[in-house]
Amino acid sequence: MKIVPTNLLDCIIIDPLIFKDHRGYFLESFNQKTFDQLLGQEVCFVQDNESLSTRGVLRGLHYQEGAFSQAKLVRVVLGEVLDVVVDIRPDSPTYLQHETIKLSAENKRQLFVPKGFAHGFVVLSETAIFSYKCDNFYNKASERGIIYNDSSLQIDWQLPHEDLIISDRDLALPKLDKKILIKNSFS
Repeated sequence: MKIVPTNLLDCIIIDPLIFKDHRGYFLESFNQKTFDQLLGQEVCFVQDNESLSTRGVLRGLHYQEGAFSQAKLVRVVLGEVLDVVVDIRPDSPTYLQHETIKLSAENKRQLFVPKGFAHGFVVLSETAIFSYKCDNFYNKASERGIIYNDSSLQIDWQLPHEDLIISDRDLALPKLDKKILIKNSFS
């Protein structure tokens, strides 16, 4: 595995070692010992999730707050997505900055999303299977989000607005509220 830094503090891209031959390829998608060594800390994942979506489906921007905040290790098994992360940790030097990363079955990249980040993605291919590990269990009462098109973030989702397919729940997410973020803990 090789670490590729992002512009956001603690958020990293992981490029796996891929062994290819005439039969196809092999890669180790996760190894706890190697992952902890690369990250320089121990992260214990407790839940794996997977979604299947069609082109234009936008999921996000989601996060969990307080004791239920989650770090995630995300990847795409089929297709391609534009993955978006926003640093919402008030004490971070990259607070309220975002980054977009293309994750695909072809590039096999993974993204480590630390606690204290809002996360979302939009499907760029005809279909995509998105898979991710979480270091904390889902807790509905702690679930929060930021509307995908919040003008203060200026995220380019790389698809025309009319092509986006967004759940009613995600369309009802609020705009960014810095006061709420400052009072919440993400550690």
